[in-house]
Amino acid sequence: MSAGFIPLEYEHMSEDEQRREAKRFLERMRTRRSVREFSSDPVPVDIVEDCIRAAGLAPSGANQQPWRFVLVSDPDIKHRIRLAAEEEERTNYERRFPKEWKDVLEPLGTDWHKEFIDIVPYLIVVFQINYESSGVGTVGGSSMRKKHYYVTESVGIAVGFLIAALHQAGLWTLTHTPNPMGFLNKILGRPKNEKPFVLLPVGYPAADAAVPDIRKKALDDILLHF
Repeated sequence: MSAGFIPLEYEHMSEDEQRREAKRFLERMRTRRSVREFSSDPVPVDIVEDCIRAAGLAPSGANQQPWRFVLVSDPDIKHRIRLAAEEEERTNYERRFPKEWKDVLEPLGTDWHKEFIDIVPYLIVVFQINYESSGVGTVGGSSMRKKHYYVTESVGIAVGFLIAALHQAGLWTLTHTPNPMGFLNKILGRPKNEKPFVLLPVGYPAADAAVPDIRKKALDDILLHF
């Protein structure tokens, strides 16, 4: 069945406008950094909600929008998440991570301690929805499932939108993936068809925040012209 079509809203910019907007966005994103030292200063919730709205506008396979954003501000829940994340991360650093991976991480100064989870005003936990349950089926009383396609790709794009929107709004974050992340389903009461994708602490950087002195690849290193 066709979804029906509506006219595309389209504004044709001049080339000068295009260059100006592209450069403005580039310069804004050039200041984006992953932060691990956060302030506890409050952030208006409507700003974060608008950033999540922007993420929800991302393209997805067949427009299935296979994502769930869980916004956490409750101190007790944040602390439970911190303890569970630190338990998994400590095991990672002590037993799971190969030496080669730990060697790569060492210059960044990361370890299993995740104090920022308690400190930041918000955590955004992004779940990928692998399938939808459509209730009780007619055969053997089993639940009918609607499979989602291109789930990882779709959710990855939405998270990219979210990170860009947060930075545009003057907020800072960190892509944290304490693998395995099944504890997030349990703590946040999410069903088994939802799989944790990433945990994003969101807030302002601490006054004395510092970041590793690293460089991004130059355009010639990431772009090929044909």
